[in-house]
Amino acid sequence: MEHIRFHYGSVEEIRNEAKKMNLELPLSGNTDILFRELDAPVYLRNRFAIQPMEGCDAAADGSPGELTVRRYERFARSGAGLIWGEAVAIQKEARAKPRQLQIAEENLDSYKALVQNIKETALRTQGFEPVVIMQAAHSGRYSNPNGYAEPIIAYNNPLFEKDKPIDSGRIVTDEALERLEESYGWAAKMAQKAGFDGVDIKACHRYLCSELLSAYHRPGRYGGSFENRTRLLRNGIQAAKANTNGNFLVTSRLNVYDGFPYPYGFGVSQDGSLTPDMTEPLQLVELLHRELGLPLIDITIGNPYVNPHVNRPYDRGNYVPDEHPFEGLARMMHCVGEIQRHNPNLVVIGSAFSYLRNFSVNMAAGAVEQGVCQVAGFGRQAFAYPDFINDLRKTGKMDGKKCCVSCGECAKLLRAGECAGCVVRDSDVYKPYRN
Repeated sequence: MEHIRFHYGSVEEIRNEAKKMNLELPLSGNTDILFRELDAPVYLRNRFAIQPMEGCDAAADGSPGELTVRRYERFARSGAGLIWGEAVAIQKEARAKPRQLQIAEENLDSYKALVQNIKETALRTQGFEPVVIMQAAHSGRYSNPNGYAEPIIAYNNPLFEKDKPIDSGRIVTDEALERLEESYGWAAKMAQKAGFDGVDIKACHRYLCSELLSAYHRPGRYGGSFENRTRLLRNGIQAAKANTNGNFLVTSRLNVYDGFPYPYGFGVSQDGSLTPDMTEPLQLVELLHRELGLPLIDITIGNPYVNPHVNRPYDRGNYVPDEHPFEGLARMMHCVGEIQRHNPNLVVIGSAFSYLRNFSVNMAAGAVEQGVCQVAGFGRQAFAYPDFINDLRKTGKMDGKKCCVSCGECAKLLRAGECAGCVVRDSDVYKPYRN
């Protein structure tokens, strides 16, 4: 099999191709809708969000490095109303790489400077300050704080571990998880001190909170029942709210479908297939929104390390998916749309628009227009083409020669522990790390 290459020259071509496969992609030529303000329950200047994209370029103490500051300054100039920052470890053992960001009392001033620079740059270049979220993370299975794997897992998973099962001694205890709840609260407090507008208790892509959602056979207080599997996320959010005040936002980037068969995946049918089952994800989001008061949520699916075609459809990668990229786009829009339609007063952020290159804003506009989501999130597109929002506002379109080509090189750099960015569009900075 060969990769299906992106070759579409118009929105109509994309729409017709999707129809041939009996797929519905939200597409619209009314991109002006993306520049409309959002008033409540969160004020955003427009409907664009920069998604969390790790750069693996922090200093040894976890403070933002030179490339970190450069990246967020580019995002600040982008014109996005919301900048959702990348994963920031809540303690050393939680770092996925030795150069992952980690917030601490000792380096808090560096985070204050980062947020201040984002706000001042955006105000100077765009005329407004974006909402800036800090993603509080525990890498769990991917913990690698000292340059070698030190996984902290919720349970043993043969889909990930294959013929090299992780020692059961690496399974995190209930007591350690209970302490982590307060660590999330402390991280939220640090985020507010640093000037962030909110904190994300990260529960996606098989990081620790996410993995626990599928811990169906784990014994104890954090496994088995729905209540137990969601305990760390719920209590972490409550701790974050208890440790912050005022209009500070507490939210989550949440996996609502893992793309792994039961009992190793959340949001999947129990018949052994990979069919999404949104019963529990809808139950969880309703609980987070209505009972815990989350005003917005960032929805994603899949795993960028194991099945990246699920959350980042592509036409260049280290394996050929057994589906057309449009099927991945349709699945993402279905999952995001289910969350939004069942929670009309919740600000839902959608993902996976970047695959469509210069037509990605047409799917984003269609998603907002059709009620699939209220805000469109862009990750790899922002790495490659941080000025796309400015260009769209000025010219009414994106420049196809500047777009992300979905090659996956940025993710390869991250997995290798190298500084991650676009080796195609920002080659002077990032190509040396690929070599």
